[in-house]
Amino acid sequence: MYRANRSERARLRLRPLLFTAVLAVLSAPALAASPVGTADAAGAIHPASWPQPSWPLATDAALEQRLESLLASMTVEEKVGQIVQGDIASITPDDVRKYRLGSILAGGGSDPGGRYNAAPAEWLALADAFWEASMDTRGGGKAIPIIWGIDAMHGQSNVIGATLFPHNIGLGATRNPELLREIARITAAETRTTGMEWTFAPTVAVPQDDRWGRTYEGYSEDPKLVASYAGVFVEGLQGKVGDKDFLDDTRVMTTVKHFLGDGGTDNGKDQGDTSVSEAELRDIHGAGYYPAIAAGAQSVMASFNSFHGEKLHGHKPLLTDVLKDRMNFGGFVVGDWNGHGQVKGCSNTDCAQTFIAGLDMAMAPDSWKGLYESTLRHVNDGTLPMARLDDAVRRILRAKLRMGLFEKPRPSERALGGRFELLGAPEHRAVARTAVRESLVLLKNNGGVLPLSPKQRILVAGDGADNMTKQTGGWTLSWQGDGTTRADFPNADTIWEGLQAQIKAAGGSAELAVDGTYKRKPDVAIVVFGEDPYAEFQGDQPDLLFQGGRSGDLELIRTLKGAGIPVVAVFLSGRPLWMNREINAADAFVAAWLPGSEGAGVADVLLRDAAGKVQHDFRGTLSFSWPRRADQFRNNVGQDGYDPQFAFGYGLTYADTRDLPALSEDAGVDLNAARGSTLFERGVASTGMILRLTDAAGNPTDIVHPNAATTDGAVKMTAINTDVQEGARQFAFAAPASMALLSNQPLDWTRETNGDVMLVADVRVDALPVNAPVHFIAACGKACEGGFAIDKALATLPKGQWQQLGIPLKCLAAAGVNTGALTTPFALRGSQGVTLSLAKAALGTSADARVECRAAP
Repeated sequence: MYRANRSERARLRLRPLLFTAVLAVLSAPALAASPVGTADAAGAIHPASWPQPSWPLATDAALEQRLESLLASMTVEEKVGQIVQGDIASITPDDVRKYRLGSILAGGGSDPGGRYNAAPAEWLALADAFWEASMDTRGGGKAIPIIWGIDAMHGQSNVIGATLFPHNIGLGATRNPELLREIARITAAETRTTGMEWTFAPTVAVPQDDRWGRTYEGYSEDPKLVASYAGVFVEGLQGKVGDKDFLDDTRVMTTVKHFLGDGGTDNGKDQGDTSVSEAELRDIHGAGYYPAIAAGAQSVMASFNSFHGEKLHGHKPLLTDVLKDRMNFGGFVVGDWNGHGQVKGCSNTDCAQTFIAGLDMAMAPDSWKGLYESTLRHVNDGTLPMARLDDAVRRILRAKLRMGLFEKPRPSERALGGRFELLGAPEHRAVARTAVRESLVLLKNNGGVLPLSPKQRILVAGDGADNMTKQTGGWTLSWQGDGTTRADFPNADTIWEGLQAQIKAAGGSAELAVDGTYKRKPDVAIVVFGEDPYAEFQGDQPDLLFQGGRSGDLELIRTLKGAGIPVVAVFLSGRPLWMNREINAADAFVAAWLPGSEGAGVADVLLRDAAGKVQHDFRGTLSFSWPRRADQFRNNVGQDGYDPQFAFGYGLTYADTRDLPALSEDAGVDLNAARGSTLFERGVASTGMILRLTDAAGNPTDIVHPNAATTDGAVKMTAINTDVQEGARQFAFAAPASMALLSNQPLDWTRETNGDVMLVADVRVDALPVNAPVHFIAACGKACEGGFAIDKALATLPKGQWQQLGIPLKCLAAAGVNTGALTTPFALRGSQGVTLSLAKAALGTSADARVECRAAP
């Protein structure tokens, strides 16, 4: 174990008064052991053992009188409308005008006109249209302003040109709460320019298993560190209670999420079951909520996960008895994306239970109309008590009144509406650049290779060097953060661009070569690589191997080192991963997390200035412990048997001169096991997958060479070039035959199927005769197979051009395939004259064309 001597110094950067307040909450007598006896059932909740933060907003008699008068005048239909939230992809202003809904959202991938790169003015115009609909009383009804919620996850990350801050995992490494306050203030301002009043942030999850795909949304594995940020971030977004700008037009309403235990699910499974003790749920996973409530957070989001088998969207002891009654929460509880539909006995369009349990506003993105209608029936027949409905509506209206929305004009006419010059403003980007500098964690610096002189010949390599998509991660312009281009980030610098500018200004030489092929031998190489973007369950992993143990990046580092070139590795990731081989191979290793738009912040730390002086030292320290092995999933400071590779709080500075000894390269897991969501890439089956050709008679041949064919010649496979040599395989069919990708262990894609995920194939149609059938096939063991025709979808693609074809997993389920036990997740059956090329097959959410399901004969 390697512990930097500044581990404790880093933690002392926390502002003393704030840290004292946080410790007071976390150490209060209410946190004594729960009075849980041996007779208690698993999952029992004892509200009296939970903390009681003070709600900071005093009762406003005038506001309450106005609220009660409005409530008394509302019809049942208007009340029900307030507690239902629809998504802009499935609702129109005319729908709001008719059904009087209280809120809309723009979920990940929901954009004006269905375009991820819609202009800021289009967002604002849509905000105006929805506001005008909510205030239109020509058809009857009350003028109650709608509120628009959006996932401004690391800045206003849905909008082109916005400032993009490091994801929370990087901010956790800064140990700088006041920096987060400023980040939150800027996020609020840039969100307001496009018309939204409400962000679904901050996330105060305390991830305990780094296999979880949302680990990067957490600040830390340490509840005290999370608590030290939560209240500050709420104040940055909303303003401080009592200040003139509290919830004014420069601020946004917050949502503290996800209540409760999202970071503690069994095996790190997103939306899974959290089967910890009540004490752990309270003391670890509840830590961020106490200071957030004390700061006046106006909403809390219910979590997808269960607690001992009971979904949080239907968990009355936690939503009502603990959150509202014991913890004095005076805002409203909003649901997550159709989360109510996971409650036992519920569907997406019918769930009185969730409101009875304490949910105040259901997020019903595409199910809003059905849920509105069923909820109205439940109120009228007494299933949903009027008192519970009135309480929910009061809480929502109270928040709208606190924000002064009833007196405000349309969003474009408010203080910041349309001030698009604030998106990516220089002063905002400067704060983001500071955050990048302070988030970088130096794990290794053997021989003092860093900082680098910018006057040298410096090679910059790796697929993350000039890659904004990789640099910004998930929740960036789209749900998964994929499918973007460099042009989508006008107010940003890639890491390469930041390095190039400083090296050139100092008189040095910079060369970019993603694959490391240089024109002139460099003095030093910087290799930037890491995880591809992901969000939510698509990021779940079975272990902590980097991209399933793919060795391309490791070989790049080793090749450069073998040529006598010192190598600085810069690793982009949303979690700590087992990287011992890469750390050993490089001279220096930097954990850069997901830095956002300001790649130049990396250059600020790695490079000296032109005079040879250090510009900025490393300040970041690990907020998550780094694993010694890939099977070290639960690796949290303070737990029994704690034995990380790099401990919580570790981080070198330029003053640290001790070399890091070679690390063990025993991963602790089978490097050949199937894992991850990529099946085929660069012409090669991914780890744990088998590429198989099957002839017309059904005889299989497993493929290990770049070129192959079945014995009868029914299908011939040839290696072809893409952007890399032999980066794809071409399949030419002379008779009915198939190519397939088989997994050496069943794949469970149940959640992905429910989440509208697709298998996305990077294909090129080289020849497709008219009426030549092509089928997609999947299997789930013996006598479990299904498929459908895809030749019509292929025919829509331009011949000879690489395109992405999306095959919805729901089509597999509709074809009778059990997507929870896939043994052959991908197979193509062609016919005479068909020639198709395949470069990649992986799970995804966007594609150039989408298959319409049709059963295969």
